Amino acid sequence: MSMAMVDNIVGLLLLLMLILILILVFLITCKPWRFFFSPSRTIKVGDLERPLVSDVADQTPNPSNELPRDYDLEGACYQNEGHFRSPRTYGLVHKSRVTTTAPNLVQGDSLVLDVISDHSEDVSIGQTLKRPILKHQLLAEKSPVKESLEHEIFPEHVSKDVTDQISCLILEVISGPSRGLRHSVLSTNSKRLPLTLGRISPSDILIRDSEVSGKHAMINWNLNDSRWELRDMGSLNGTLLNSEPINHPDIGSRHWGEPVVVVSGDVITLGTASRIYVHIKSQKECEIPFGVGVAADPMALRRGGRKFPMEDVCFYHWPLPGINQFGLFGICDGHGGADAAKFASKVLPETIATILSDSQKREKVLSLCDASEVLRDAFFQTESSMDYHYEGCTATVLLVWADGAENFFAQCANVGDSACVINDADGKQIKMTEDHRVVSPTERLRMEQRGEPLRDGETRLCGLNLARMLGDKFLKEQDARFSSEPFVSRAVRIDRANGAFALLASDGLWDVITTKKAFQLVLQFRERCCSVMESSAEKIANFLLNEARTMRTKDNTSVLFLDFENWSRTSCKDEP
Repeated sequence: MSMAMVDNIVGLLLLLMLILILILVFLITCKPWRFFFSPSRTIKVGDLERPLVSDVADQTPNPSNELPRDYDLEGACYQNEGHFRSPRTYGLVHKSRVTTTAPNLVQGDSLVLDVISDHSEDVSIGQTLKRPILKHQLLAEKSPVKESLEHEIFPEHVSKDVTDQISCLILEVISGPSRGLRHSVLSTNSKRLPLTLGRISPSDILIRDSEVSGKHAMINWNLNDSRWELRDMGSLNGTLLNSEPINHPDIGSRHWGEPVVVVSGDVITLGTASRIYVHIKSQKECEIPFGVGVAADPMALRRGGRKFPMEDVCFYHWPLPGINQFGLFGICDGHGGADAAKFASKVLPETIATILSDSQKREKVLSLCDASEVLRDAFFQTESSMDYHYEGCTATVLLVWADGAENFFAQCANVGDSACVINDADGKQIKMTEDHRVVSPTERLRMEQRGEPLRDGETRLCGLNLARMLGDKFLKEQDARFSSEPFVSRAVRIDRANGAFALLASDGLWDVITTKKAFQLVLQFRERCCSVMESSAEKIANFLLNEARTMRTKDNTSVLFLDFENWSRTSCKDEP
């Protein structure tokens, strides 16, 4: 055998070995047998009986109650506000961002912020799928499922028709020769609409600016679409809405521009110097004598995107039903679910209103400037009416009342770790609540005085870090150290002309922001936005919420901000 043949055979063997190696590598890495064989699985009887698709939309409860990110919460002066209110909306609305309050529907004299859970959930093998409800199906039939769905989205204490509310337009000139001029009108006053803006009479708002035309622009209420619309009236120097021209492209032609929707937070510019700030409210909102802002977020993304239900409930009522001088503001933070928090947020205001309907008790509060008995009684009655054995909530409420001489007073009661702080008439920072976590000094002392002190290293009772709460009847039966007795603060007089404000928040905020820091943030925001018509309690609430998000809080976070300094700017009167 010649050497050439040997070389050929060796080369062929090497080639075959190389091919075998490549095939082996392919088999190891790609595992092609996965496409031909599948592991066997034991099928349970229940799996065979379970239908593939359910005909009832909410037959399978959502165990996760994950909350959507419904709120676009920004902290800047002119940016869109969230969870709960956008400058381009008024009233309380839920909006799909990409969740406030947001975030909430306004029913005249009361508001309840209840973030609705997203019913989407992960699908696993063998799980019954839900048949999507089509819009025409919902309109065609009135089923029990639909009724329950409507009740969830529109609770009894929330109005279903926001557009029926009377709208109030408030305009304030914030720059130019007529700076400080202010005007307001109700949507129902047809005699004063449309509202005209110009340099000469009979314009409703006279702008003493040489760049403004005699009849420059007008604002009217579109009854069909329930919205305010701005229209340029053929002005010589044009009209801008949020820096965008709305006048006819050919300015010199004196043709009118097309109507453009205006909403709360917009800025109208006439000429180059005169800027007008727009604020829109419902008539009932304007009855509140100070600014109120609410913002909330489940902070699900702070936990790595895992499903995390929203168990906070914010609420306020001004005035309380039948009690014109009193209003109630509060936050309930649920644990084990949100039902107990929703129940307490509904019953507490009703109970306090019932107690204050007694004229003798009401006069006693006004004469003594002390509502401690009312608050304690309300907490006791609420706890007695709660039938929640494995679910509970914190409760922090601030009762605000007027004494008839334009003086306001505030008094707080709480159980749990949601806190309230007030910047009072003297500029002092007052904490209105008490921390009721098991490890807090006040709770340790209370349990020692009961003769049942905490053992060394004991930081929880029955696995719960709270020692006082509403509900949780089963835990209270197991350990007598639990309590529902509220802490009640002293009453504080509010000086509206001295920058007074109140801040209520759930522990999601206080876990990452100290009281001192929260006060600094409020003052910084006010200084930064002092040129705006209103310091906007809503924007401050969203600003604080955004700060908690930046600090990566890991709990549901709700903020309720009362701006007592803002009372004169937000009142809405149909000016002659």
